Amino acid sequence: MRTRLFIAVLTCLALVSCGVDNGLGGSMSEVFPLDISKVDIHKNDEALQITYLRNRGVFLDVVARVSVSLDTDGTAEDGGVPKINLMPGTRIPLAGMAPSGVLRTSVTNAPGGEPTRNMPNVLRGDLVITTGGQIGEFTKGNFSMLFEQTGGDVGFGRTLTGTFAADVQDAGFEPYPPDAGP
Repeated sequence: MRTRLFIAVLTCLALVSCGVDNGLGGSMSEVFPLDISKVDIHKNDEALQITYLRNRGVFLDVVARVSVSLDTDGTAEDGGVPKINLMPGTRIPLAGMAPSGVLRTSVTNAPGGEPTRNMPNVLRGDLVITTGGQIGEFTKGNFSMLFEQTGGDVGFGRTLTGTFAADVQDAGFEPYPPDAGP
């Protein structure tokens, strides 16, 4: 088990040191291919979502969609749940629950023409923002994670590492139309 995690960390470091902006690695490659064509990054007040896509002709595969809750400990000025401020140097632990009671991280795979498959909960790992972090900014970062042995549909006990670089798109909620009500 430690050997897999060590290999995953080395793979992530190799991807970062080679200047690869977008890529996936880890033992998850034994379950499904980790080849990608592009990366989309979306953010709103609640979460950060990094989607690795692969174009297969008529199919567009979601190779991996990593969704991370931005809830944090502490007290927000407005009395709500405080949020993690994404900026260079921000490190987010990916395992466990966010303070609001939702999973900190969920990961899915959705090959074109097939059902979505959920990965088990993250046992340990983290995500680091190295450049940018805000909506409209070019953002770079990396993550590594080890999945639990049970739960989910595929990927039990596997690792997934990734690097990402793209402009962050606004995934905000539109205001209600005036006549829509609450």
